[in-house]
Order: sequence, then C-alpha cells, then structure tokens
Amino acid sequence: QVQLVESGGRLVQAGDSLRLSCVASGGTFNSYALGWFRQAPGKVREFVAAISWNPDNTYYADGLSGRFTISKDNAKNTVGLQMNSLKPEDTAVYYCAAGSHYSDPRTFGSWGQGTQVTVSS
Repeated sequence: QVQLVESGGRLVQAGDSLRLSCVASGGTFNSYALGWFRQAPGKVREFVAAISWNPDNTYYADGLSGRFTISKDNAKNTVGLQMNSLKPEDTAVYYCAAGSHYSDPRTFGSWGQGTQVTVSS
C-alpha cells in the first residue's frame, strides 16, 4: 500500500506561483501513476493532472495545462505540481494520489491527507 504525503500549500496572491510536492513511500514504485486532485469548499473533488511512472507521460484536466505542470523525480519518489498565474478559483485542498493509469482519473484510489492552497484576490 502506497503512502502519500503532500506539502507546499499556503496562502498566496492572485497571479503568484506555487509548487506542491508529494513524497510516495511503500508499494512498488514503478507500478503506479501519480497525480493531483483538488477539492474546493462545497464542491466535489476534481482531477488536476497525472503522470505515468516511466516514461513521463502526462495528462491534464481541460484548461489547466497552460498554467499547471506536473513532474516527478524517480530517484526521490516525489511528484510535484508547479502552479503559475494562480487565480482565486484555484483555492482548494490539493490531494496527491496514486492510481493504475495516468490518463484515467477513475483508477486513482490511494490518497494523501491534502494540502491547502488559498489564493486571495
């Protein structure tokens, strides 16, 4: 069973950039994809981005690939989410997740505890 621990969330201003990080441990590292989801207050959790273990194939939610970039460091078992030009509507709890296929968000079933990102206007 993979364990996921996120970090990096904080309060920022609109237009700022922020990088989230997630450390994965346990499980078989080259057998699952890693991704990011987010949940805003009063809304359902939604997919943000995912990356396959090897090679680095990526998949993004519509409209986010121009501002968000997912990446990973295989040697450190970490996945990052670089977020640029942040908007107040990006405010949410961001969750790191592991799944069986990077391009199918439905396959993600292991979750971190989440990290809060708040974007003020």
